[in-house]
Amino acid sequence: MMLTDFSRALGQLGDTRFRRVLLLGLGLTLGLLIAITLVFSWLVGWVTPDSFSLPWIGEITWVGSALSWGAVLLMFVLSIFLMVPVASAFTGIFLDDVAEAVEDRHYPGLPKVPAMGLWDTIRDSASFFGVIVVVNLLALMLFFFVGPFAPVLFWAVNGYLLGREYFQMAAMRRLGREGANRLRARHTGQIWVAGTLMAMPLSIPIVNLLIPVLGAATFTHMFHRLNTE
Repeated sequence: MMLTDFSRALGQLGDTRFRRVLLLGLGLTLGLLIAITLVFSWLVGWVTPDSFSLPWIGEITWVGSALSWGAVLLMFVLSIFLMVPVASAFTGIFLDDVAEAVEDRHYPGLPKVPAMGLWDTIRDSASFFGVIVVVNLLALMLFFFVGPFAPVLFWAVNGYLLGREYFQMAAMRRLGREGANRLRARHTGQIWVAGTLMAMPLSIPIVNLLIPVLGAATFTHMFHRLNTE
């Protein structure tokens, strides 16, 4: 049944609203990372003196430029690791549109639900981003102790997070926060497994950027299936 949920979500990937959410998330992510890189490089250049003299060597004039370019290179490397969580956070702001697109196509008889408030949307997205960063930093430290089981740890940790957050998002639209918590508690195992299957492609470049949209769609299907059992 979980694979059916995923295949139905995958089949709708060409939906205009799916593409819009994906492009918005990627565009905002790239814009933010580029802005941070430029500001960081400027700050490094600003605090570094234009030139200084060293005994027996003379005047040094290239340190500021070297540090500025080094800052750009550092931010480029960091961006590789930050791309997915930042994109997930930005995309999370628009995931209600993905859930609505799924329901319009597959569950047309349902009544419309009011859109989540902007503050609630931003809060949930920021919370998800914070949890992903903190837990993955902890998992990164554990990787040194688990050896070949590191990928399994990565999938399990992120699977729990993805399942919890995306199912919560889908369920809250219809049941509210408390109702979503109760339903999720009854199906924790199945949600975790589905989230783990969703986490596996996170290690594949480019494909991992699709996970927020696919996750939102997949867990919208899962919510409707579990809510009727």
